[in-house]
Amino acid sequence: MTPQAPPTIPDKPTIGLDQLARQTPATVVGMHATQDEEERSVALRLLEIGFLPGESVRVIAHGYPGHDPLAVRVGHTTFALRSHEAALVQVRPL
Repeated sequence: MTPQAPPTIPDKPTIGLDQLARQTPATVVGMHATQDEEERSVALRLLEIGFLPGESVRVIAHGYPGHDPLAVRVGHTTFALRSHEAALVQVRPL
């Protein structure tokens, strides 16, 4: 009798961190492709402060009124990010 592989569960699609619902756990999968030097410098800063592939992340709160800034927890640290900065971080909801 040949052992069978366990059924695979398709991966959830990746979304921008700015689209993640509040209090939904997710994992960072990478950075969105940047369009210009300003976006590249923001993406580099986000990597430097801990938004690395494999890190756990969640949006804790949104600003009021509107959506900016977002309070985001990565690992055990909380940061305030503007929506356009959070959009650069690609995550997979858990």
